Amino acid sequence: MGDKPIWEQIGSSFIQHYYQLFDADRTQLGAIYIDASCLTWEGQQFQGKAAIVEKLTSLPFQKIQHSITAQDHQPTPDSCILSMVVGQLKADDDQVLGFHQTFLLKSFQGAWVCTNEVFRLSLHN
Repeated sequence: MGDKPIWEQIGSSFIQHYYQLFDADRTQLGAIYIDASCLTWEGQQFQGKAAIVEKLTSLPFQKIQHSITAQDHQPTPDSCILSMVVGQLKADDDQVLGFHQTFLLKSFQGAWVCTNEVFRLSLHN
């Protein structure tokens, strides 16, 4: 990982950590958000750490497994990192579904946190 730019190293590490927490114990995700964080989940808006964690922990499945197909990371002019993830997920016994997720990461009090996040399943009507 040493030859990659620092923003790619940080972005990749964050993504790995996020999905490990999400798949193992969603209640632990609060550590990566701050009170100003925003989440758009399938078009629904949630603001603040408490509202985001409440949404993520109330999702209607018992177990989930994410598989990352691709991830891209970019530095922003204000020292943040924009990360986009494409992958597949399997919740409970449901079929495998594709998804897209975008994160804006910011260094906050010595740690990288998610200030903005957008999630969509890859469904086509």
